[in-house]
Amino acid sequence: MTMETLAQRVVRWQRAHGRHDLPWQNTRDPYRVWLSEIMLQQTQVSTVLDYFPRFLARFPDVAALAQAEQDEVLGLWSGLGYYSRARNLHACARQVMSEHGGAFPRSAEALATLPGIGRSTAAAIASFCFEEQVAILDGNVKRVLTRALAFDGDLAVAAEERRLWALATDLLPEAAPAEPGQAWPRSPDMPAYTQGLMDLGATVCSTRKPSCLLCPLQPICRAQAAGEPERYPVRTRKLKRRAERWWLLLLQGPQGEVWLQQRPQKGIWAGMDSLPVFEDEAGLKLGLQAALGCAVTLDSAQVLEPFLHVLTHRDLYLHPVCLRVPAGLSPQVDVLPGRWLGADVWPTAGLPTPIRKVLVQQAGAST
Repeated sequence: MTMETLAQRVVRWQRAHGRHDLPWQNTRDPYRVWLSEIMLQQTQVSTVLDYFPRFLARFPDVAALAQAEQDEVLGLWSGLGYYSRARNLHACARQVMSEHGGAFPRSAEALATLPGIGRSTAAAIASFCFEEQVAILDGNVKRVLTRALAFDGDLAVAAEERRLWALATDLLPEAAPAEPGQAWPRSPDMPAYTQGLMDLGATVCSTRKPSCLLCPLQPICRAQAAGEPERYPVRTRKLKRRAERWWLLLLQGPQGEVWLQQRPQKGIWAGMDSLPVFEDEAGLKLGLQAALGCAVTLDSAQVLEPFLHVLTHRDLYLHPVCLRVPAGLSPQVDVLPGRWLGADVWPTAGLPTPIRKVLVQQAGAST
């Protein structure tokens, strides 16, 4: 297999059969490409299609995003999950403004120094926007290349992943002749090649039951020739899942206001607004008594239906408890930190999806 054969097949297929009408395509604007790449990390295209235009409408360029408050960014991101992406997005925009004069760096190496931009994302931006001859290796692309090459190295092992990176680099389209002052290899085929690998992994070379007959790499795919494409990629180490039970205290004022507190800057839902969280029901009772004294008790509380919220490596069993608080009464902030957010304010706050679910359901039940 030569690199021209694989690369040319991918480029030809992408131009004829790949995706061309997604809202972040057909542009060389690094801001839009960067935004889409961050949103698409571990998130389905159908979901991003809803968020991308809303985000652009509020933050049309990197300067607008950099000037925003983090809470507003998290509010618009709410529901996309993996909220560290939103925090890094905001930090990256500010660094682009402060250290790069508002212009994204033009090389993958420089892009990878920015917050939240890893090696593969940096390569995608540089490839799409500046035609840099540099490999990407996201989940879809790993699947395509390990099958095409019958690469059986365990990708849970760092050395094997480095070996795949080297092979991916060898397979890139041939670089165009260098121009005077050109700092890195370029190829006009790079945008189509990069998009083609992504499209193949997303639409043809699926995890289960890949559509090998529709794949342009089928004649040269070693895994398909051996009749075992689903064997690849090889990854032996699995994420260790664990379960936790969280008790959520929903304090609700007479006008629909709710008591929210900011989560710690590290950990689950870091930096986001949330209902106060307790490890168990006893802890919730003690916290409530310490914060409000004898003014209210759990006797009048409404214990809502518990539900499961699944994260990448953790199952959260959430137990919401709703308690109406009389007008003029507030928790002691040194005991139960937080603030009241009115019924017209909390819907736009940066809330984790399950917290928003509880608030919306309870607001509906109260009307």
